[in-house]
Amino acid sequence: MNTLNAYRDLDIDWNMTPWDAVTLYLEWGNNCWTGDSGVRQPVRSKDDYSNYFVVYTWDEVPRVILVRRNSEEARELLSMDLPEGLRDRFLDEVGHLKGVFPPNEEVKTWLKNQLSN
Repeated sequence: MNTLNAYRDLDIDWNMTPWDAVTLYLEWGNNCWTGDSGVRQPVRSKDDYSNYFVVYTWDEVPRVILVRRNSEEARELLSMDLPEGLRDRFLDEVGHLKGVFPPNEEVKTWLKNQLSN
């Protein structure tokens, strides 16, 4: 399995949410390219892509997934289980719902530390 450190030089969009990604890459022309995180440039070709993290809570152990998305696909670059304490706090924050969520600030801080180690 790859380690997160292998992706430390990757340009990561820390403000991309799963729903912003769907709007931007899968609903061309159906939006004004504004999301919760601000204005985004329109996608012009399949060469436009974003790298971002999501927290996947459908499994028993929540995990973070590093995704590269363009208009043709969403490719999973890496998947890592959240550490126990962090996982519990994250699940509490999202009401123990099953789904795909953007990382909260605590998860982002943990990921940034993992990237720099």
